[in-house]
Amino acid sequence: MMIGSLIGILVLVLDVIAIISVLGSGATTAAKLLWILLIVLLPVVGMVLYFLLGPGPRSLAT
Repeated sequence: MMIGSLIGILVLVLDVIAIISVLGSGATTAAKLLWILLIVLLPVVGMVLYFLLGPGPRSLAT
């Protein structure tokens, strides 16, 4: 039971970080709204999709 609670808290924290990232992005207002709805309605999937496909540089090269 304790591990489930920790995973839930971790998902919540990561979702908040994703939403803050969406709000700070250069995307249009409509795109921001859609990303935030996706993150809220599908917390894990929405967050992963945003960090993989969302607006912003996606270069893997360092």
